[in-house]
Amino acid sequence: PAGYARETFAGRKPLPLTPARIETLKSFMRDGMAMLGVPGVGLAFMENGKVVWEGGLGVRSLDSKAPADAHTAFRTAPHPKSMSTMLLAELADAGKLQWTAPVTSLYPEFRLGDASTTAATQVRHLVCACTGLPRKDLEWVFATTAATPASDTFRQLADTQPTSKFGEAFQYNNLMASAAGYLAGHLYYPGLELGAAFDKAVATRIWQPLGMNDSTFDFARALAGNHASPHSTDIDGKTVTSAVGLDLDRAIAPFRPAGGAWSSPHDMIRYVGLELADGRLPDGKQLVSRKNLFERRARGVPIGENQWYGMGLMEDSTWGVPVIHHGGDLSGYHSDMMWIPSAGVGAVILTNADDGVSLRRPLLRRLMEVLYDGKTEAMADLKSAAARIKAEAADFRSRLTVPADAAATAALAGAYRNADLGPLKVERRGDAVRFAFTAWASDMLTHRNTDGTISFITVSPGLQGIDLVAGSTDGKRTLTVRDSQHEYVFAEEAP
Repeated sequence: PAGYARETFAGRKPLPLTPARIETLKSFMRDGMAMLGVPGVGLAFMENGKVVWEGGLGVRSLDSKAPADAHTAFRTAPHPKSMSTMLLAELADAGKLQWTAPVTSLYPEFRLGDASTTAATQVRHLVCACTGLPRKDLEWVFATTAATPASDTFRQLADTQPTSKFGEAFQYNNLMASAAGYLAGHLYYPGLELGAAFDKAVATRIWQPLGMNDSTFDFARALAGNHASPHSTDIDGKTVTSAVGLDLDRAIAPFRPAGGAWSSPHDMIRYVGLELADGRLPDGKQLVSRKNLFERRARGVPIGENQWYGMGLMEDSTWGVPVIHHGGDLSGYHSDMMWIPSAGVGAVILTNADDGVSLRRPLLRRLMEVLYDGKTEAMADLKSAAARIKAEAADFRSRLTVPADAAATAALAGAYRNADLGPLKVERRGDAVRFAFTAWASDMLTHRNTDGTISFITVSPGLQGIDLVAGSTDGKRTLTVRDSQHEYVFAEEAP
């Protein structure tokens, strides 16, 4: 806006995180949870090497009402990315790799869409979001189960070509991050299956040295213990537990280096502490060198104004003081870890609801306000987010035909298939219709598009809004789903 000057905290001395200031941050989170309908939050703060508060706000589940606490495990979507690069940094310290080494020199099976692109890909490119490879998330969303082998990462990458030049644009690709973790695990334990090697490497090289005993990749272990359940909103805006969310989150197991661990605020703030201590453990032992730890934070491709992506970590200098962080999302879970190196302060937020995504950035802003006596903008950000979510939900609901269009539903085939996304089975229950995919299923409603076509829309809490357009090709009925750079056509199968 004309005349606007962004507030800067550059050069200011941070205030201490006193109990009163921590209570201010907790109160802010409670207000945000109430506005956004988020049942539970795991929260922790660190200052100058000391955990000054860790715990839970709200409940683990709306069904059980059990309170969240410091040891409640949430799904942590993005954090294994930085742990993968932490493993690579330790390997660099040991002389087992260089960041600029071709990936094929360490893992000859690695392939991208053609020989020249494959040869040009270095270790650092696996986690820089700068190679121009597009996201291919729909392939794991639709076609993956927990039983899919970890090697599927490399199978899919072999069929993937960049859509922009190296370093030209920020393009997030979870398969590349997955490959980084599996490469690290393989270099530590070459005799193990890729997934088992990665799990063991993270456990022995990061979690155990830090005492992160709540953390696991084991879904059954997490669900048997103190864990937070995923929540989403239904089409009427009510927050409910999400069965689809758990089914979908299980399906990311084959790509878990890109995001798929369970962890608690107690554990994650200790990981942040390792970052703030420049790679030193609480007992003073240097786990990873400062040089290679900082390689992961070096400014790479720009994300936006005053924001850059490194290797599994981001830098945000919006307010004049660099913040290192990485947030991420799975169905029903949204989280972030953040630290301000110059202030010696770090924070973790873990949430168990889809609208929890809108708590992350306001928490960072409120933390900056508390530390630097800044203008109180965070609450306005929260209110704006809550109003936007409400308006978007109302707009989404207004575009749905309830019940689903009877003629369009009657015209559906019984089963469809796409070579990349797998099978689609149509289940009818009176006026209702449901689509079943490889690992999950959703109730469907319809929407008439401006070009006269009919879309079937997923509406089950946990995965709303996937749009499949009904049509036909070569005399076969089809359902087409698109992301920003791909089109996938499900064609009917013979009964």
